Amino acid sequence: MKERGKAGAWDSHSRTRVPAPEAIAERLAISPGDLCVNTHYEFLADGQPVQLSESWEPMAITDGTPIVLPETGPLAGKGVVERMRSIGVDIETVVELPRPARATQEQANLLGISVGDLVLQIERTIYDTDGRPVETADIVIPDVRREVAYEFVVDQP
Repeated sequence: MKERGKAGAWDSHSRTRVPAPEAIAERLAISPGDLCVNTHYEFLADGQPVQLSESWEPMAITDGTPIVLPETGPLAGKGVVERMRSIGVDIETVVELPRPARATQEQANLLGISVGDLVLQIERTIYDTDGRPVETADIVIPDVRREVAYEFVVDQP
């Protein structure tokens, strides 16, 4: 946001001990009903909503640690990589699956767009060095507000 001259901010709400729905459990390689921390985010640019995200982290990894809630505690707002590193979990891989979609009523209301407007849905899962999923999220970006660009570093021989 700073690079584009916009003031970035976010709002979040976390719930603990939320049973993982079947699809989320599959993405996290846990059993349906296993307890998770579920966090909803609304990201803003100059006060305008530009992105939504719903994150799931298995409580088996973070329960009883200072980082159980992503946006409170000593590493509030630092992100999954730094938070997990603080409890001895090293992140190795992030997999994102982008898909075009149409905004639902709830998404349209939160993003200030119309129902059926184009959005980009990104299913993201973050893995530790053992290949264990430590977080999964569903990200929604309205097509009219953001451009999505990916940059990858190529390993040199």
